[in-house]
Amino acid sequence: MALDSKIPAGSIDQKWTNYKNKINLVNPANKRNLDIIVVGTGLAGGSASATLAELGYNVKAFCFQDSPRRAHSIAAQGGINAAKNYMGDGDSVFRLFYDTVKGGDYRAREANVYRLAEVSTNIIDQCVAQGVPLAREYGGLLDNRSFGGTLVSRTFYAKGQTGQQLLLGAYSAMNRQIARGKIKMYARHEMLELVVIDGKARGIIARNLMTGAIERHSAHAVVIASGGYGNVFFLSTNAMGSNVTAAWKVHKKGAYFANPCYTQIHPTCIPVSGDHQSKLTLMSESLRNDGRIWVPKSLEDAKAIREGRKKPTQLSEEERDYYLERRYPAFGNLVPRDIASRAAKERCDAGYGVNKTGEAVYLDFASAIERYGKDQARIRHLDENNKELVLKLGKEVIAAKYGNLFQMYEKIVDENPYETPMMIYPAVHYTMGGVWVDYNLMTTIPGCFAIGEANFSDHGANRLGASALMQGLADGYFVLPYTIGDYLAPDIKLGKIPTDTPEFEEAEKSVRNQLEKFVSNKGTQPVDHFHRRLGKIMWDKVGMARNEKGLNEAIKEIAELREDFYKNVKVPGTLDSFNQELEKAMRVADFLELGELFAKDALHRNESCGGHFREEYQTPDGEALRDDENFAYVAAWEYKGKPADAVLHKEPLVYDNVKLVTRSYK
Repeated sequence: MALDSKIPAGSIDQKWTNYKNKINLVNPANKRNLDIIVVGTGLAGGSASATLAELGYNVKAFCFQDSPRRAHSIAAQGGINAAKNYMGDGDSVFRLFYDTVKGGDYRAREANVYRLAEVSTNIIDQCVAQGVPLAREYGGLLDNRSFGGTLVSRTFYAKGQTGQQLLLGAYSAMNRQIARGKIKMYARHEMLELVVIDGKARGIIARNLMTGAIERHSAHAVVIASGGYGNVFFLSTNAMGSNVTAAWKVHKKGAYFANPCYTQIHPTCIPVSGDHQSKLTLMSESLRNDGRIWVPKSLEDAKAIREGRKKPTQLSEEERDYYLERRYPAFGNLVPRDIASRAAKERCDAGYGVNKTGEAVYLDFASAIERYGKDQARIRHLDENNKELVLKLGKEVIAAKYGNLFQMYEKIVDENPYETPMMIYPAVHYTMGGVWVDYNLMTTIPGCFAIGEANFSDHGANRLGASALMQGLADGYFVLPYTIGDYLAPDIKLGKIPTDTPEFEEAEKSVRNQLEKFVSNKGTQPVDHFHRRLGKIMWDKVGMARNEKGLNEAIKEIAELREDFYKNVKVPGTLDSFNQELEKAMRVADFLELGELFAKDALHRNESCGGHFREEYQTPDGEALRDDENFAYVAAWEYKGKPADAVLHKEPLVYDNVKLVTRSYK
């Protein structure tokens, strides 16, 4: 099947407007006769459910958590981008579009990115109207701060808990529709299969995680909003329940999976402390606005710090290497995440790491505390040379901006980051790859849509900070409600989709067979045993840096691990009851297939770009070396029974509005 991205004709700034002017519409009376399933209730799924129900559709929303407000979007910290130019610093829709394409290392689809930038301004108005408490300046105007990969301040925020506040806004909008009966909420339900009838997505099979009951649910369209697949690495900043299952089930039913190797390693995470850990904790990128990243200049000092013989505060400015400021003077500590992550790895690999494992660098706020303290002293007509006063005032400013993040760090690490620099190290965070979708956000299965992090569409090979929340809400509030109506218009006379059909019967039987196989397996190892082993293979050979030898080894080892998993996994309990080990077994089974396709995708792409860094393809000074002649395309994989047999389809990326150049932040 040829890939058709369905990008509208016309100039890029008119595509979305022209598209909306010409689409088919469903009138309000007919919307009442159409059902839509939304899988996932984070920012993308929650905003989509609320908006679709507000329009009049009947929505069935599913989440595996006990409440929509526990979706992983709640963990987002630093902010949400929008091209409002409140700071008057030269921002515009085009500049946000350009920064996003450049930040993604020229591997994103222009039309989708421009639309994202275009609707970003509407998101802020929507959220303010909902009562989301975005930060404000003294005069009452909304405040902005900078994030990596930009030279402007366009990030709106709510202290260090932006995701939580935005999700509460979407959740409130959902609750209004739940109360009206327009959203039927299925919490503690997990989608385990997509039902396709006559080539169209017409429902799902879900398992009630409290009772174990397997249920059939029908609809005229299915929307996948289930987030990303970072937990294929086992250790990531994602919630432990985050998984690829919904996206992988639609992939196995015919939806192409695009660019799985594009995974983001976030530079500012609390370092791994030992083998006992089950997840990692993110420290918001917003901290890089004021924190300066450094390691000791001398190997002797680094060793002394690792061994506890020296403290970082004992090193003078001359003894510190602010390596991002040294290597990238134009952007400094605000280079994009992939560049900051690789730079930290390079310093630690060279022996300059500062924690006991040698895998950490410092994020230091001493300069910012002093700078803000002096500003406040001058504003208040106090003595700016009084060091004690300056420190006190400066800490108050930092606490107002980042206080909950500092508190979280101190609880985990048991060190006061106001007094001692934070220790950070890169960790798996966000997945730019995902289910392939066209301009309408529809997958290669008619009637099956994918939004938010579950799709691949907007970020290319690297996501700029504060763009995930932007994409999730753009898709849910402002894009999908138009595009899904265009698809559903011919279905207004179809009536309810029955669930007593051979397709539903077969799908339910397939799910039941897999569940029964797990609970009856006579293995000896718990599910986490296999997940940890998969994560180690992925991090060691498909992580921040990859090479041909390691990728070939990873593909072989993951296939062998998958075989071992099905032979030797032990899942206690029964199918028809609350059984969290059974939940995990189903998810890890999908990760074990995704992991192999992930490595296969990384192996075929003989270039480095964004979050995909092949050691064989780098410039003399260690930067990513793209191959635009041979790899300026989206790699969309078609399922053919197992990952080894997946078939590659290419969507060429055409750049009419941004010139393809080597990315530089120097």
